Amino acid sequence: MSSDRPVPLLVLGLGNLLCGDDGLGAVAVHLLQRRYRVPDGVSVLDGGTLGLSLLPYLEEAHEAILVDAIRGEGPAGSFVRLEGDEVAPAVAGRLSVHQVGVADLLEGARWRERYPSRVILLGLVPESLDLGLARTPAVEAALPELVERVVVEARELGHVFVPRSSDEMAARGSGDLSHVYGL
Repeated sequence: MSSDRPVPLLVLGLGNLLCGDDGLGAVAVHLLQRRYRVPDGVSVLDGGTLGLSLLPYLEEAHEAILVDAIRGEGPAGSFVRLEGDEVAPAVAGRLSVHQVGVADLLEGARWRERYPSRVILLGLVPESLDLGLARTPAVEAALPELVERVVVEARELGHVFVPRSSDEMAARGSGDLSHVYGL
């Protein structure tokens, strides 16, 4: 891993908003940006289902936190954390259509020898991946805790997200996509 990475930390939300709980990663990063000021040196992106087109962003990152729906033990809404060698098999196990792109994204960065020094996958166990914009109640209820886990993980990597005041959140409300993402 070279030290010429211009982005110390990438927080990348993944998932298809049109497939229920599958879009939870994208929703989580929007919620993160609404509730917290993003520290210098951190890039927070909604990667949606963009797959390999996210390769330049991943390759620029020294470390990465991916946020997504993850097949795991426990009921819907359960928190899952994977790191290092656990990440690639989890996304290769195709929870949903977009994860083919995530597996390719990680393998592409590895093949080009531009893989971040550390990759962490944070997410929730989904209940439904059916077509629809709404997330299930279990996943919806767990989203705030998922955002907090991203904040804690980033802090452990040396990046402190500072909570926004209610006035700041209200001011951001006019320009955000809360009506689309249901935040």
